Amino acid sequence: MEKVRLGLIGCGGRMGAHTSKFDQIPEIEVVAVADPIEERRNAVAKQFGCKAIYKNHTELLDNAKGNIDALIIAVDPTAHDDMELRAAEMGIPFLVEKPMSVDLELCERVLKAVKEKNLITAVGFQDRYQDLTDIMMEKIKTHRPGGLVYGSWIGGIPGVWWWQKKEYCAGQLVEQNIHLLDMLRYFYGEPLSVYATATTGMITAGVDCSPEYDTDDHSTAVLRFENNVTATLVSGCYVKPKTGANPRKGLYISMDDIVIDYRLRNNLILFENGITTDIPRKADQVLELNKAFIHAVMTGDRSVIRSDYDDAMKTLRLAFAANKSMETGEVIHFNK
Repeated sequence: MEKVRLGLIGCGGRMGAHTSKFDQIPEIEVVAVADPIEERRNAVAKQFGCKAIYKNHTELLDNAKGNIDALIIAVDPTAHDDMELRAAEMGIPFLVEKPMSVDLELCERVLKAVKEKNLITAVGFQDRYQDLTDIMMEKIKTHRPGGLVYGSWIGGIPGVWWWQKKEYCAGQLVEQNIHLLDMLRYFYGEPLSVYATATTGMITAGVDCSPEYDTDDHSTAVLRFENNVTATLVSGCYVKPKTGANPRKGLYISMDDIVIDYRLRNNLILFENGITTDIPRKADQVLELNKAFIHAVMTGDRSVIRSDYDDAMKTLRLAFAANKSMETGEVIHFNK
């Protein structure tokens, strides 16, 4: 296979993050696009000289057999219906953005189909592909485990429509801060327990946002891992732009002989042996994610994919377990 004939489902902003990297991956040939908004699908089709243009994923998949080698799926959290199921049944590898859906039962069905077909998949937990992440992983592995981790993703309300209602986005932890939640799993394995709380009342629906707003203003999740690691992960969307503030996003990891200060997708500060080292990010995580997926499709080598659908489901289940704890006040324990 010299080229991967790629179908794109969803032509909005998130897909743009992927397509903006395609000029650096010569093995990609975009052969089909689908989006319900005519202007968007036509713009992406024109960008790649693609003539197969569809108004929805059903039409695209109806014409995919023998014409498409792989898919990239980037749609809003509520739009996932049968697209991944059909792709799996047809044996078409796919890369799907996170969260894979707000319907956990649907995701379980997709996972079952993916396993039955032994399908190559990738999920958009892009931060796993950073050079900074590799450095952090090496430091965590080579130093004595244990200690506290503080993670945060605090800011304002994103402009996308589904953020306004929790039934559409499942809350900030699931929709956005799931990236840092996934990094915790990547570094420390499966948690022993999670306890989470959430708060509303800081944001006024119809004033600070749309009248439909009913999601959490901020939440805090406490996760226990093996080897005496406890992580506190906070999420907040209440900070107004007029403050001029840029609240911290990232992870702050304190071990007994090293402190790791990860500034989200920007730089990494290490405090070790009395020396402070500031390391800027060099690898583009979205580019590396796409390169890994295309390489796997072309060669069958799945080792380069750092989060497939099976692994990503563990992060999604954990995020929903945290949501359950917010709702019930219970500590959720996980069987090992």
